[in-house]
Amino acid sequence: MPLLMVKDLHKSFKGHPSVNGISFGIEAGRCVALLGPNGAGKTTTLRMLAGLLPQTAGTITFGGGSPGTDYRQYLGYLPQAPAFYNWMSGHEYILFAARMSGMNAREAAAASGAVLERVGLGSAARRRIGGYSGGMKQRLGLGQALVHRPRLLLLDEPVSALDPIGRREVMELLRDIREETTVIFSTHVLHDAEEICDDVVLMNKGTIAVQGTLSSLRAEYSLPVIRLTTGKEDSAIRWLEALRHKDFIEEALISDGKAVFNVTDVELARRTLLQEAVELDIPLLQFEAGSSTLEDLFMKVVGT
Repeated sequence: MPLLMVKDLHKSFKGHPSVNGISFGIEAGRCVALLGPNGAGKTTTLRMLAGLLPQTAGTITFGGGSPGTDYRQYLGYLPQAPAFYNWMSGHEYILFAARMSGMNAREAAAASGAVLERVGLGSAARRRIGGYSGGMKQRLGLGQALVHRPRLLLLDEPVSALDPIGRREVMELLRDIREETTVIFSTHVLHDAEEICDDVVLMNKGTIAVQGTLSSLRAEYSLPVIRLTTGKEDSAIRWLEALRHKDFIEEALISDGKAVFNVTDVELARRTLLQEAVELDIPLLQFEAGSSTLEDLFMKVVGT
């Protein structure tokens, strides 16, 4: 039985649908990426799952219980822009979160020290949060979401505002965390999803466009593809547009001198395109022959 079941979930604001009839299930121990562009309904969905926003219609069932049963004690939640009391130290903040989760003073003290070490803030535990970097604050946010050992961890764009070093630190933490608890995190960064997730729920305009295991989506939607980038000269742009009509090209996505072609025969396409580029003196800045990726699927869905 799935840990979490969502059935026909709706949310409207002043009559305008934000989430429009989504359904999915999440098995215990899985890491699920909730993908989609800005405005797809990801944050609204996570806030409903976290019990912070009532749904307009539909049901959410947790752990085999009855729909509507309060399961918030089993959740950890990190919003996209977490707020902190900057006058507190990291230790005080995690201790506060632990007590708010229902732990007694002794349990909270032990759990707070352990989770601060786990998220790499043991040496900064006594420093005021106001002096923390962005990456440190995000790790502190993860600490408060983990301190009570939740069965389900909900993360809203956990690395979107971080620099490359902070992003890497948090992604390494998530890779470790997913080994012991179920995780749902929203993102529009495809590489993050491919790096650590088992399952994908791809949303667009409030609905689920595609969902499944990462491996099954790769198998189902993987197609032979040519990716290339030319100069932005008029002759190059005209050539790219003319390629749409080649017999071996099934689908073309062309924008600003960049093109992705789904093809029936990747070897024929490779030979033909390279030969034409040489004959027409088209500058090729990039040329790649391979298979379509999750990003290609994402762009195709979002573009529809």
